[in-house]
Amino acid sequence: MAPDMAEVDALIRRRLSSEVALIDQISHYIINAGGKRIRPMLVVLVANALGFQGPERHELAAVVEFIHTATLLHDDVVDESALRRGRDTANALFGNAASVLVGDFLYSRAFQMMVSVDRMRVLDVLAEATNVIAEGEVLQLMNMHDPGISVDDYLKVIRYKTAKLFEASARLGAVLAEAPPEVETACADFGRALGTAFQLVDDLLDYEGSTQQLGKNVGDDLREGKPTLPLLVAMQRGDADQRALIRTAIEHGEEERLPEILQIVKDTGGLDATRDAARTEADRARAAISSLPPSIWREALLELCARSVMRSF
Repeated sequence: MAPDMAEVDALIRRRLSSEVALIDQISHYIINAGGKRIRPMLVVLVANALGFQGPERHELAAVVEFIHTATLLHDDVVDESALRRGRDTANALFGNAASVLVGDFLYSRAFQMMVSVDRMRVLDVLAEATNVIAEGEVLQLMNMHDPGISVDDYLKVIRYKTAKLFEASARLGAVLAEAPPEVETACADFGRALGTAFQLVDDLLDYEGSTQQLGKNVGDDLREGKPTLPLLVAMQRGDADQRALIRTAIEHGEEERLPEILQIVKDTGGLDATRDAARTEADRARAAISSLPPSIWREALLELCARSVMRSF
């Protein structure tokens, strides 16, 4: 994928251009902070797997990266995060107002770019995806500091907030290739399951490793009062005292009790259960694209499934 992703990165840098210096400064800062570029890679991989080699696949890959980056800028403001990918967040460096407004710029630039592709189906897919992502952000906000949410409530946030853009990215590759409806649906199913697995492992890693390894502060989810699956499993399996400790920590964002909570999560199998749930989603993703024609691109998609689950830090 190196040549394709080099083209996507070059396109991203060209499309970031703005006469407003602060927009250039912040958008380049966040884009250059690294990241795995999985969402844009999905667009290109699926398009390639279905035989489409046109330049539109690079354009739409850049679009989904802009949408993703905009959500990161807004997320970090809402969560009051100070670290991302091992660097200061944009809001920590430039302030909340600038971060939100540059996020808005990236959203609007993404829509300019998708219009240039001149396919109504592309607009339909991405307009729906951005709307669902916004709903997911609000759902997560409503769930903050609520230890009483169900696993289904938690998974709904993942499907809306994270998996939806993975789903849209994979679907776009099929749309560009003018794949039949059943193939487009299979690719979308693949993306949704992969995105769910990816977020489950992200939530697991917040309770495993160090700040240096993660590139963000360990225990951020707890500090923000996010009841993720490792905590929900620990509450289901723990004794009364353990449940009470975790409930109080979620309600008040008690980061000070993190070492005790980490131990409870490990002892109750919360980490293993979360990894198992991610593995189930990755298996679902693999099954979804089993009917795609054999190629190096399909093999790369299958490898993404394995890597999404097995990554550590």
